[in-house]
Amino acid sequence: MSSLFDQSEILERAQILVEAASKAGAEAADAIAARSAATSLSFREGAMEENERSENDSIALRVFVGGCKASISTNGTGEREELVKLAERAVAMAKVSPPDPYARLADKDALMDEAAIAALRDKLDLLDTSMPEPSELKDMALETEEAALSVDGVSKSGGAGAGHAIGGMVLVTSHGFTGSYLSSSFSFSATAIAGEGTAMERDYDYSSCRHREDLKNPADVGRKAGERAVARLNPGKVETGTYDVMFDPRIATSLLGHFAGAINGAAIARQTSFLKDKLGEQIFPASVTISDDPNRVRGLGSHPFDGEGVASHPLNWIEDGVLTQWILDSATAAELGLKTNARAARSGANPGPGSSNLTLHAGAQSPQELMASMKDGIYLTDLIGHGVNGVTGDYSRGAAGFRIRNGEIAEAISEFTIAGNLIDMFARLIPASDLVLDRAVCAPTCLIEGMAVAGR
Repeated sequence: MSSLFDQSEILERAQILVEAASKAGAEAADAIAARSAATSLSFREGAMEENERSENDSIALRVFVGGCKASISTNGTGEREELVKLAERAVAMAKVSPPDPYARLADKDALMDEAAIAALRDKLDLLDTSMPEPSELKDMALETEEAALSVDGVSKSGGAGAGHAIGGMVLVTSHGFTGSYLSSSFSFSATAIAGEGTAMERDYDYSSCRHREDLKNPADVGRKAGERAVARLNPGKVETGTYDVMFDPRIATSLLGHFAGAINGAAIARQTSFLKDKLGEQIFPASVTISDDPNRVRGLGSHPFDGEGVASHPLNWIEDGVLTQWILDSATAAELGLKTNARAARSGANPGPGSSNLTLHAGAQSPQELMASMKDGIYLTDLIGHGVNGVTGDYSRGAAGFRIRNGEIAEAISEFTIAGNLIDMFARLIPASDLVLDRAVCAPTCLIEGMAVAGR
């Protein structure tokens, strides 16, 4: 694993590609090289099901010639001669590609320098250099599963697993940028099954973070998975009608996902977003803030620079309920006549707009306070299907959860559908105060009043 911490080799490969592309006639070029290793183990009923170990090396090059663009990628280390041929092939491809007037490198003036990258890398603290032994991962998974199975009503395990990964990336551009960073991740999870025969229900819980010391207690996670599964037993039906609906934090994040997709610069440029004409307008209640923070310490979505080498700063997509800006990289910004806000996301040769640590901020009232006035409502814990139209905002998904009666969670319910339009749903969304920043996309419990529900 020591080679993962030494990025000089992949840096050299990226530099060779960019230099070779320039010699072959590219007017501009950038290369991204990555190296990662991961270990994961999974168990069911105490017996090992999978034991996986993977390592990956990849490199991708993007070149620009006469207003045209081409990209190419490969796995493996690659000798200098192979990398030079790869670069020459990319330039030849660009020369016969159709023009793309918006594709470009980020402006040189917007790029981070090495000193700033180094300082931010230290601040973000994304790397835990401790390397867990397979036996440690095994113990975590088995402890989680045992705790799930110990819950009264749990009949069997749906499986438990634990994993660790570490990786690094380097970005090099022909106009002088060189940047790199390393990150780690630790995780474990369990799925519990309650009941018997056709009346079985399942649920899960997990923990994931950058540093091992931030993991939750495995026994707590296992018990939570078991308790959630048992609570879903013997679900009833709900009558068709209009209900106030509360979204559990686990699925409230899906609403953030729909919002982020709708303000993605690529969707705006294509005119395929239901929010395409809403910039500067009030979308949510005035109490709502939605932010994106790539500089969150140990954040699962954090990074010292974006996929084009631009310094990323915290932004609010929604302030006082108002939509303030789109998610932009350099290309979509140019197409829209704007400037990038350093939200280029990149896993290969071509960047695209993307969020980092996306957060719906907490509201003033607890979930219990929001629920207190509800005589007959629904608390959602599971969503099924993908019935969301990004162009119109129409929303329809299968669901399961619990009935709310007289301000308290009551019996389990399932096999119903919730429906509406995301513009109307956003306008009525009320966040609770129970926000926990433990994922790259985080939301508290959310209440949306007056949703259509199709049941029996």
